[in-house]
Amino acid sequence: MRGFTFSWKRFVGITQAKQKIARETGIPMTKSGMERKIGAAIVKMIFGK
Repeated sequence: MRGFTFSWKRFVGITQAKQKIARETGIPMTKSGMERKIGAAIVKMIFGK
C-alpha cells in the first residue's frame, strides 16, 4: 500500500500530547527544535539582541 504508514506513537496519542505541550509551553519537544531554541537563547545572551 503506497502512501500508508503506521505509527504506534500516533495511534496511542503520544504525538498529539507532545504537540499540545509544545504549544502551551512554547518549548519544542523535538531534538532539533530544542537545540534551535537553546542556541537562539545563547546567542541572545551573548549579543543582547
